[in-house]
Amino acid sequence: MTFTESDLVALLTERHETVAFCESLTAGLASATIASVPGASAVLRGGLITYATEVKSHFLDKPVSEIERVGVVSGETAVDMARAAAAETGADWGLGLTGVAGPDKQEGKEPGTVFLGIYSAGRIAQSFCLRDLGTERNQIRKATVGVAIAQLGAIIKNFPTSGEQISSKER
Repeated sequence: MTFTESDLVALLTERHETVAFCESLTAGLASATIASVPGASAVLRGGLITYATEVKSHFLDKPVSEIERVGVVSGETAVDMARAAAAETGADWGLGLTGVAGPDKQEGKEPGTVFLGIYSAGRIAQSFCLRDLGTERNQIRKATVGVAIAQLGAIIKNFPTSGEQISSKER
């Protein structure tokens, strides 16, 4: 079964939790996809579109040189973006998306190379590298959103709600 935006909204609603996005290559598409679901206002806190590195620098509270040193298109930057999304909006979950939509390489990385960052305070700060999401810009962007929503949903299902404590056996 594929995990859809409707499934994510339902899961977050059931858990009384919220999500926010910090998007680069998707430029707001992930936020808009969630917002297209009736009832999304109960779970979608907002989003940051940080297409330019200077804008990332502002929200990540890091100098441009530091972002460029680790890579704009990197797992570390994706997690920092997810953390910024959660912090700026007060969301339980933050999702950061950065990558190469093409047609040209960026930082030596091929189009279709994407990093997804997922963050939730006290629970997770993790990145995932996605590849082979297509060859055309909009195909890559749409595929990124679908994979990101599915990955976030799968991860959320494995964590207790923000109000629950993890037992010592689960730690």
